[in-house]
Amino acid sequence: MRVVIVTESFPPDVNGVAHCALQTARHLAARGHDPLVIAPAVAGPDADAPCPVVRVPSLPLPGYPQVRVALPSRRLAAALTAHRADVVHLASPFVLGVRGMGVAARLGLPAVAVYQTDLAGYARTYMGAGENTAWRRIRTVHTAADRTLAPSSAALRDLEEHGVPRVRLWPRGVDTARFRPELRDESLRRELAPDGETIVGYVGRLAPEKCVELLSGVCALPGVKVVVVGDGPSGPALQNSLPGAVFLGRRTGDDLARIFASFDVFAHTGPYETFCQTVQEAMACGLPVVAPAAGGPLDLVDHARTGLLVPPHDADAVRDAVAALVADPARRAAYGRAARATVEGRTWAAVGDQLLDHYTEVLRERTAVAA
Repeated sequence: MRVVIVTESFPPDVNGVAHCALQTARHLAARGHDPLVIAPAVAGPDADAPCPVVRVPSLPLPGYPQVRVALPSRRLAAALTAHRADVVHLASPFVLGVRGMGVAARLGLPAVAVYQTDLAGYARTYMGAGENTAWRRIRTVHTAADRTLAPSSAALRDLEEHGVPRVRLWPRGVDTARFRPELRDESLRRELAPDGETIVGYVGRLAPEKCVELLSGVCALPGVKVVVVGDGPSGPALQNSLPGAVFLGRRTGDDLARIFASFDVFAHTGPYETFCQTVQEAMACGLPVVAPAAGGPLDLVDHARTGLLVPPHDADAVRDAVAALVADPARRAAYGRAARATVEGRTWAAVGDQLLDHYTEVLRERTAVAA
């Protein structure tokens, strides 16, 4: 099967869209298919990829240079046409993906759109308005696709409630060989928490929609050390609002896995996650999770078995949930064991095969209509 993956982001970018697009390309290549990736140009060198990557001109988003927005270019249509695709895979279509959808329609190619970004939540966070406009764009883009894949039950419900047709569930995988409890590093723990504190970690972008400032109360808990991994525009402000926290910047690969496994509790604060890959990676490392009872974490965290779900935007609830786990090591250990067991079957290979089934069904539906 020849598949063109049109994605708004791709490594060396570090975010959920880029990571999922990379894993999709890897799985397609591993299963003997022929993927091609089309993505915005990046400022630095390209990362290794399992297939050809066509870059289209882009500009950094003002105020958030880690995000690049594709510019109009004939390169997209030329690459998509030359690859003679059977299916067009649109990863979080918004700018480049919308153009990819248009090219697919002109060529008569089936398109599968993967919903990954809560644009309405971002509009609410950054502009205080615009949710309806965001949903109109989402509805327009995804209605044009043969199938939309939602990463969580909450995302699927949101899409259906806002009139998006032909939605199916497609979750995300996790690398359970890379992220595992055995990587816990006592020397790293002594470096991060020299007084033997319980380590509470956050991993993700440092941006307004992630609400990382909700960890301020956790920083004040006795015997607790907060460790923050990631970068983004909110970084400088967070260093002021999270006194005593250790900021490690962006980490990836095996280094990130070692850091994850060296935490005692993982705390996620963002209420607009359509999935939340870092929660799944924390669970793979055997960590109990504290997360908002909203969006993707509702599917991932089994409350009072693998972690604790708290009301969104509630700093006191985050603090109290973390404090409860800090005070009870046996409970932390039990939640962590259950978390690891829960995700062991959620490999990228298993999830990738589900995606191939979606492609096959869409192609079959197209053939039936044509007949």
